[in-house]
Amino acid sequence: MAGKGKRMRPHTLTTAKPLLPVAGKPIVQRLVEDITQVCGEKVAEIAFIIAPDFGAEVEQNLIRVAESQGAKGRIYYQSEALGTAHAIMCAKDSITGKTVVAFADTLFKADFVMDTNQEGVIWVQKIEDPRQFGVVKLDANGVITDFVEKPQTFVSDLAIIGIYYFKDGDYLKRELQYLLDNDIREKGEYQLTNALENMKAKGTRFTPGKVTEWLDCGNKEATVYTNQRVLAFDSGKSTLKGNNISNTNSIVIEPCYIGDGVELNNAVVGPYVSLGKNCKLENTIISNSIVQAGSKLKNANISNSMIGLAAEVTGKSYDLSISDYSQISV
Repeated sequence: MAGKGKRMRPHTLTTAKPLLPVAGKPIVQRLVEDITQVCGEKVAEIAFIIAPDFGAEVEQNLIRVAESQGAKGRIYYQSEALGTAHAIMCAKDSITGKTVVAFADTLFKADFVMDTNQEGVIWVQKIEDPRQFGVVKLDANGVITDFVEKPQTFVSDLAIIGIYYFKDGDYLKRELQYLLDNDIREKGEYQLTNALENMKAKGTRFTPGKVTEWLDCGNKEATVYTNQRVLAFDSGKSTLKGNNISNTNSIVIEPCYIGDGVELNNAVVGPYVSLGKNCKLENTIISNSIVQAGSKLKNANISNSMIGLAAEVTGKSYDLSISDYSQISV
């Protein structure tokens, strides 16, 4: 999760993309919770690979995410973007035994428990247009035969979603180190898929793990949609309502996440809205949007929007993507 999240700007100028909230929780926290739920075994350690400039507060929050799952948290740094294989090897001290590797800008829903006796599992989802994704090909027994990166002619519609299981983390580490030692790059970067190909050529059996839904958080539109889907999944849970919420002559259309200390005055909220703690809405209609903590909305009609921390919006109808501490008044 060391990337700068350029496709999510301006929201990632002040907040690392995996820490942006979806339905009241950071993306990376939801991913960690989902993975530990399907592992079927206790997770002993969770390693986060971040940029050195994320800061002490971010690191402390990540350690707490790991500890919330009963695991030890460790922080590693990737100071230069040199590819997925290089990123994983930044955490080489944690790669041993049964290992899950996950890229922290994707969420998923699954209704299975992972078979940790498999040599390797690569999680995939069937999609309509696979040209922008890495895909896998399967044989008649459901074993992966090929990894194809962004095929422009159709070879498979099973897209790799960025979550991998390895029964032998030490073996994975040796294959990744081989790429680094021999300067084996693709498009200038060290790629995990090259290590997977080498492992497959040596006889490792990789099988697909299929999820029921794959949710991307790569840009504003995708993240707003992901917020909608997560709220739909979690509909009815008590965790979607915070404490000390003030509601004066307002309507909340479920599902919504309403954080601690939110004030609603003559507002219509929902469906599919997430309001961070201490937000204040007055004479406002809002739907299908994410509003981070401390923002104030007044006399506005907002839909399909992401609004950063402590932003202020006053005015008319909007489709917004504004960052922290911004002010809009019309």
